[in-house]
This record gives sequence, structure tokens and C-alpha cells, in this order.
Amino acid sequence: MGSSSGQSSSYDLSFKILLIGDSAVGKSSLLVSFISSSVEDLAPTIGVDFKIKQLTVGGKRLKLTIWDTAGQERFRTLTSSYYRGAQGIILVYDVTRRESFTNLSDVWAKEVELYSTNQDCVKMLVGNKVDRESERVVSREEGIALAKEHGCLFFECSAKTRENVEKCFEELALKIMEVPSLLEEGSTVGKRNILKPKPENQPPPTGGCCS
Repeated sequence: MGSSSGQSSSYDLSFKILLIGDSAVGKSSLLVSFISSSVEDLAPTIGVDFKIKQLTVGGKRLKLTIWDTAGQERFRTLTSSYYRGAQGIILVYDVTRRESFTNLSDVWAKEVELYSTNQDCVKMLVGNKVDRESERVVSREEGIALAKEHGCLFFECSAKTRENVEKCFEELALKIMEVPSLLEEGSTVGKRNILKPKPENQPPPTGGCCS
């Protein structure tokens, strides 16, 4: 098999990852930091944005579609479609803003419960902005405790210095690959359309609009 760079479609597994959390905790910065080597100051996300990153983890070529959402309330109408089919969810807070941490329990974890369609979906708690250690108000221990309480993986990172950023996404991908149902989902993306035309031989539903 040639390794031509034009093989954008050649990957073994495809996963949908969500980034959620209050606005200004650095979700978009994490994403940009992961996707490219530059970290710039970004304008707030309007609605939903997504980026695709291909990487090899655990010997598998992965395509991660990472959805980044606006944390503000007025963009919350997209919610259920946004969560549908996600294999991984990253809950982000800012270690220098306590409110962004408490909101993970009060707002975001509840939303995951409400909208996530995958029972097995892998969740990760990420404390961002550890480069601002002197301003830290949420301790690492607190982060670990909250992650435990909600059954999440835990990382602290800095989108600015890129510390632990790749590790977050790689660990999340590895964990998703350990869950059989998610692994199967990730690998059937391309085949789904072929399996569709089955229901034809079923009797038509009674009382349809045309009867």
C-alpha cells in the first residue's frame, strides 16, 4: 500500500468527540493547539464548529471529528443533534475560574446525561490553563475527585504551552477503542449506507398518511 499523502480517506476508525464547558475556558484553543502547532487567541465560537484530525493511536489510524461548541446559553438550541453519536466527550474547565469548574457538575454533566445517545461514551474532565499556576483556584485533587464522581478520565493541560494537549485526545481515543460497542460504531461509519435498504420486505405501516 503506498503512503501517498492524498489518502485523506484512509483510516481504520472514525470517532466523534465533543468539547463542552463554559465559554472562555479554552475549548477552541485546545482544539487548535491539538490540530496545528500554532496557538492563537481565538474569537468566541459562534454556534458549532468542528475540525478533523487524523492520527495513529495504538497502531490504528484514526479520524477524529472534534466538535467545538459555544458555551453561551443562546447557542444551546443545537444540543441534542450535537450530542448524537458522540463516542467521546471532553468536559473542559479553567483552573483559574472556580465557576467554570462547578458548572461542570451543575450544568454540563447533567446535559451529558440528558442528551448523550451512547451509554458507553467515554468522558474526560480537562482542567485547562495550567500555565497560569499562580492564578490557580481549582486544585488538581479537586479535579481528580470530580472526575471520579462522574466516571471521567482526568487531565490537566495548557492550550497555550500545548502541555498534555495531544495526550488528552490520544488517551481518550485509546479508551474509546477499549469499548467494544464504540469500536464497532467507529469502524462501521463507511459501511452504514450499504446496510440500509433492508426494511423493504417489511409490511408497510398501517394507517399511514396516504390511507
